[in-house]
Amino acid sequence: MGKQKCPECEECLPAWLAAFGDLMSLLLCFFVLLLSMSSMDAKKISEAIGSLAGAMSVLEGGTKTEISKQRIQESTPIESQSETSEMVNRIAQAIVDANEMVERGHGPAVSLEEAENGFVIKLPASLLFKSGTAKVYNDDALLFLKRIALIIDNLPQNVEVEVGGHSDNLQPSKSSLYKDNWGLSGARAISVLKELILDGVDAKRIHASAYAEFKPISTNATKEGREKNRRVELRFFGTEDKDQGAIKKSILDNVK
Repeated sequence: MGKQKCPECEECLPAWLAAFGDLMSLLLCFFVLLLSMSSMDAKKISEAIGSLAGAMSVLEGGTKTEISKQRIQESTPIESQSETSEMVNRIAQAIVDANEMVERGHGPAVSLEEAENGFVIKLPASLLFKSGTAKVYNDDALLFLKRIALIIDNLPQNVEVEVGGHSDNLQPSKSSLYKDNWGLSGARAISVLKELILDGVDAKRIHASAYAEFKPISTNATKEGREKNRRVELRFFGTEDKDQGAIKKSILDNVK
């Protein structure tokens, strides 16, 4: 029996083309893998830089690792206010702390207000003195006066302080050392003045005044009103017109 001829079959792809296709597939997978790894790293880097930017506020938009001067200025603004304005801020903070202890005693609050030519701190007499006396007895009040003295010492030398004593319209009791409200309000003002001088305030920059019951800030017809009227005021004012304007601007910018 003779040898049969192999039936013809369809022509296959060349062997080199199959190898080339495999190579292209491998290269495609390789670059896809690189792309995916690159995307993950970029995301992590972006998150890390964004985290630093939020925490330190020094990186520019999460895309640069160098410090940006503009960003630093935006995150830590340079104080453009005057030295007096900074002192007013410190006084305001001291008053906030003082009012926390006042709340425990349920008395009138310490206040900081704009005045005609500067600003004034109003201290309730109940925070400083016992009834009918003129000696500062409260340790917290003494600490508050120490803080105010440090602030006064850092104010410009042409800013002066008046310590004014005020009372209600009731006369001191017979057991008091003072026969009338002039004596009581004056003694209280001098007592606060002496504490400030002991704490370092230059005596040339501070003076005391007595007003008795003649400059009330509330009605004397009620207990609450009389309690508000019994006070010592620390009035800060500039000795020149330009200083007065700067102090008033500090109040408008920082108190209201």
